[in-house]
Amino acid sequence: MSTRNTSPASHLSYPSQSMQQPSDFTGGIQGDTVIAGTTTAAGGTTNFIISNGPSRKRTPFSTVPFAPDPDFVDRPDILAWIHDNCARPGARAALVGLGGVGKSQIAIRYCYDIRDTSPQTSIFWVYASTKARFEEAYRDIADRLELPGRENPKADILRLVRNWLCEETNGQWTMVLDNVDDVETFSSRKGEQDKPSESPPASLAVYLPQSPNGSILITSRNKDAAAGLAGGYKNIKEVQAMDEAQGLQLLRNKLLQDALTDDTIDLLRALDYIPLAITQAAAYINRRARMTISKYLDEFRRNNNKRENLLNWDIDDIRRDDSASNSVVTTWQISFERIRKERPSAADLLSLMSFFNPQGIPESILRRHSRTVSRTVAKPGCEDEANNEFDEDFDTLQAYSLVSATTETDVCEMHALVQFCTRIWLSSFSDAEWWKQQFVQLMARELPNGEFKNWAKCQQLLPHVESLYGAEPVTEKFLKDWAKILTNSAWYMWMTGRYKIAHDIAIKALNAGERANGQDDQLTLISVTVLALVLQSQGKYSEAEKLNRRALEGREKELDHPDTLTSVYCLAYLLHKRRRYREASELYQSASNGYKQKLGSQHPKTIACLNYFTAMQQEAGEERQGPSRTSVDNDKEELREIPTDGASTLHDSEAMPEQTSSLKSKKDSFYTRLKGRMGRKDR
Repeated sequence: MSTRNTSPASHLSYPSQSMQQPSDFTGGIQGDTVIAGTTTAAGGTTNFIISNGPSRKRTPFSTVPFAPDPDFVDRPDILAWIHDNCARPGARAALVGLGGVGKSQIAIRYCYDIRDTSPQTSIFWVYASTKARFEEAYRDIADRLELPGRENPKADILRLVRNWLCEETNGQWTMVLDNVDDVETFSSRKGEQDKPSESPPASLAVYLPQSPNGSILITSRNKDAAAGLAGGYKNIKEVQAMDEAQGLQLLRNKLLQDALTDDTIDLLRALDYIPLAITQAAAYINRRARMTISKYLDEFRRNNNKRENLLNWDIDDIRRDDSASNSVVTTWQISFERIRKERPSAADLLSLMSFFNPQGIPESILRRHSRTVSRTVAKPGCEDEANNEFDEDFDTLQAYSLVSATTETDVCEMHALVQFCTRIWLSSFSDAEWWKQQFVQLMARELPNGEFKNWAKCQQLLPHVESLYGAEPVTEKFLKDWAKILTNSAWYMWMTGRYKIAHDIAIKALNAGERANGQDDQLTLISVTVLALVLQSQGKYSEAEKLNRRALEGREKELDHPDTLTSVYCLAYLLHKRRRYREASELYQSASNGYKQKLGSQHPKTIACLNYFTAMQQEAGEERQGPSRTSVDNDKEELREIPTDGASTLHDSEAMPEQTSSLKSKKDSFYTRLKGRMGRKDR
């Protein structure tokens, strides 16, 4: 008989005509039953004792919706971890990582490994991105199991499946919960599990049993969501991008022809070794007859618009869920939107970070910026609260695998591809330019000038501002900040001997400064001085002299401006190297006297200026006597040397003590004499 009877026993009574001749039974008995015996009661009633028969043994089956992938690239360390962690009774484990990093593909391979090594184990694939998809998957399982009562419109399908999974006599099973990204969908809320069955709890977590005959593997982009179901962060394995060998193998597997070239590694690097991006690129190359890896890489690098088009290109992939996009941009924008919904301040942090260099992002700078924009810092004693807010934002981005902390305490990093897709996402609602301007303002505050004492910070920040060199702000409002960044960058590069790039940047800085601040603004004159020093280092003395004189003339308009001595010193040195000794001598004397008045006779800048003055006097004397071959060679080499102490006086005001009023008349006298001397020119 074909139907299931879930009661332990049933009693059916039928009257008989006589004790000797029981009545014939013509009705049907449904269920897996046996007649355990009969009894005859007084009055001629025959009782049939009917009980459930032995349960029918089910053949293990799988609901994994994908066939084995012939292009799969083994990631043995991850698969070994899954096998080890899912071997325990009632085990739960989770794979966490960026969308498109290969979590689901690894889970599929694990399922087929189980089918091979443990054929008696049933495998259930549950797509869990939403409550509706979870319920749909459980209904499919109920149908495959032919659970009684499932066709009742009022049946609690989720509970029916859960109860079956909890029953150890039903055999071993493994479940994959794919795409558990929403914390709230599976969050357990206190008291909801105690609600009556006719009012099911909002949380779906109660329908995931922890029975010793089953295990659950979770895939998620969200570490917090995964930890809530896996039993803590210790049961999580982070899936990173592929290594070089794995990326090469995947690209080779996906291409129609083995057409790897010398550009292959460059392409993989450009794609950050993300499996979905590699698969997408291979599909694009396969689709176009004349497309090659080299041509694809050229298009990828051509400009941002072309790169966006390539990363947005979508084509059906039977290896992925129907609802999942095969576009890298769309795949990651799902995470971006979820973060913006869950924690807008974390989305703001992601937006700002997308403009940094992907490596070595200084966390301290991000934290300071967070404090400046946080409303809480306006209240006394709320700095700790602002720091806590930043930590929550950063942890949210880490939970989604969008940023990662490094072993260095103060820096973090991102995938360059994630940054680019973040900027595309920002552009979709016209926020990209605004966030770029916020980044420019931040770097203008943080990047110091190129003095030696600032080299460590310059070295840290220079990679982050390099992208700005060719990115002039679209509005005049931020031109001043951009000019400052370029000036300080050129200053540092000149100090470290990178004259060519320093020259190019310094010219841009000067042009931007003149437009933003005017020709005689003191910040513009700093740009003039930096460019003059760069030109001098390149041997372009005539151009350098013109700029030095311009800087000096501009600073003379503010007689007591601290940078005036800088211009005097730099011009003296330049004229010294051009062997215009008389004018250089007057300027050296003016500069050294000024330093004595401002800084004292023992200050390093005063001493350096006097030392160059003395050296020049010796050179002038030797030249009158006729230089030796050796001295000529030394002089040629020295022409490109710059007085470091003199260069560091670009911001003398940082080192100058307050002057007493008794020095005021001396300063005025000094600048008056200086102006008179600058009116005379040497040979």
